[in-house]
Amino acid sequence: MTLQTKTDLLTLKDSVRTKQTPIKGFTGLIRLDKEKDWIVDNIEDLSQEAIRDMFLDIGVLKDKTNERKKMKMYEGVDCECSFYVFSKSNAVRTFCYNIYTAKWFDNTIMILIALNSVKLAADTYFLQRPDTDLIKVVIVKVDECFNLLFFVECLVKCMSLGLILDGGSYLRDNWNRLDFFIVLTSLTDMLLTKWLDADVFKILRLLRTLRPLRVISHNASMKMIVAALFESVGSIFNVMIVVMMVWLMFAILAINLLAGKSFYCSIDMYKNHRKSDCNDAGGSWNRFDSNYDDVA
Repeated sequence: MTLQTKTDLLTLKDSVRTKQTPIKGFTGLIRLDKEKDWIVDNIEDLSQEAIRDMFLDIGVLKDKTNERKKMKMYEGVDCECSFYVFSKSNAVRTFCYNIYTAKWFDNTIMILIALNSVKLAADTYFLQRPDTDLIKVVIVKVDECFNLLFFVECLVKCMSLGLILDGGSYLRDNWNRLDFFIVLTSLTDMLLTKWLDADVFKILRLLRTLRPLRVISHNASMKMIVAALFESVGSIFNVMIVVMMVWLMFAILAINLLAGKSFYCSIDMYKNHRKSDCNDAGGSWNRFDSNYDDVA
């Protein structure tokens, strides 16, 4: 459908509404993606270009010339020259940025993280086998492949966004810093254990348990949950103080009412209820492990 006039755009609006697309409405809030909304009071007050841009962003219209995509490329990225070599017009950087913004790229990384987590769990079944065993050799090779793939992911993002100096760069985001730390420690572990066979470097293998955390940086919902947990730490600490005060009150009450009453006789404990009777029977007067003689 060729859109020449504003009437054509409004006709398209009616056809879209008839098809019951997941657009919330053309008067009010229109959801474009996870990060951007269109606030529209009345679509008829918009210009033809604004309506066309809105439909292009929503996906109702196809941008066959890729003009819209080129305009939005490097949006929010201030780094003009990645690694002081690759400018925004550089073909290599453009290729990396297109890969970075593609949906299949994030999906592929999520699959790799899931497979890597399964591999880490499977490693525990072969810890006692010698390093020359075929399964252990295969596990090491698979681990090296995962490390290289995650390094390539990190390199693509650094090429696309820049490393750290400018706004919007890769290491300006805290979640990307976590990713970078995990990838860096994995590569260090792989290289040191391969070239320097020293037991002291094997402690780096403990950091492999951090790898499943990379799924957080690729999932917006999990990011929100973790951020909410960190924001609530102060409130949780206040609740813990109140709970400790209540616990202390009841502990003091129990000491005043039941202190010295949690003892038993080692001989016929259900018959000798007093210390004198226990001593006469030749037993010892012992205290129960669970008692009310102190706060702890």
